[in-house]
Amino acid sequence: MRKKLLNRFSYLYTGELMSVVGFIALNFLLKRVYPQLRLYSLTSFWISFFLLEFLLVQGSIYWYAKWKRLKIENTTITSIKIINKYKNLKKLNIVLIIFLIFIFVFDFFKWYPSVPLRSLGIAGFIYIFAVLEYINYFHLQLSYDNLSDIKYLLRAKRLKKSCLSKDFDSIV
Repeated sequence: MRKKLLNRFSYLYTGELMSVVGFIALNFLLKRVYPQLRLYSLTSFWISFFLLEFLLVQGSIYWYAKWKRLKIENTTITSIKIINKYKNLKKLNIVLIIFLIFIFVFDFFKWYPSVPLRSLGIAGFIYIFAVLEYINYFHLQLSYDNLSDIKYLLRAKRLKKSCLSKDFDSIV
């Protein structure tokens, strides 16, 4: 069981980290292939992209901490120090998510129609993806990529609480 969990945590933290790298590469490719979108003019694009990357890094660090603790201390219980840091990150993430709504409004009035509306749509898609990542880490598990998770979903007919949310509940 321990080996299975170590592999799972390793898969999760490396997957999140690879997503960070992959999205950066995709960002450069997007600029090269579609320069007419002028995405780089939009503050909403940059902050949405930053938020998404920031959340993915948070996820990677969280799963790495879980992996390391299991490997070294033979426990899956997250340290109170880590949980408290993530409680603070949760507040910062909420501020960024709310702040971004105003940035979208600002960008619309500043750049429309000189920047294509689909550029704001792409930035909006990145924003929504970031919000879903936030929910996935801090509230409800939205990603079900293994058999035991899928069985739980079919049996319970509801989403699981995220691991981090359970950690928050453990130190109430």
